[in-house]
Amino acid sequence: METQVRYGIAVVAVAATLTAGAVRLSAQDKPEAKAAAAKTEQVNRITILVSGGEKEAPVENASVYLKYVEERKIFKDKKTELNVKTNRDGSAHIPDAPIGKVLIQVVAEGWKTYGRWVEITDSKQVIKVHLDRPPKWY
Repeated sequence: METQVRYGIAVVAVAATLTAGAVRLSAQDKPEAKAAAAKTEQVNRITILVSGGEKEAPVENASVYLKYVEERKIFKDKKTELNVKTNRDGSAHIPDAPIGKVLIQVVAEGWKTYGRWVEITDSKQVIKVHLDRPPKWY
């Protein structure tokens, strides 16, 4: 009988130790989750505002291309292109945009094509693009 009581006490002690360890682990996981959430908030997000005409009206559904080169030490440099569309407000948001020199091209139906090299210096930079109407063909 005494061995059964000792065995029961040992089982209870092991269970209490495991529960305390699980509580410690869950308490340790919380700071890591907060750090991971903080990392996702610190993302480069470039905003490109596209307007056109004399009234500077927002241009909807324009294709915005962002081209840049990732420099490598061993292999050839990698050329990357991102493509997004503008919304009703004429703004296009580009997540994970690189810091440095990029080529921005804007193509919209009924508007002249735009293309310029731009230096991105800030992670939350806003770039304004103005489109003109194409010349008349006679």
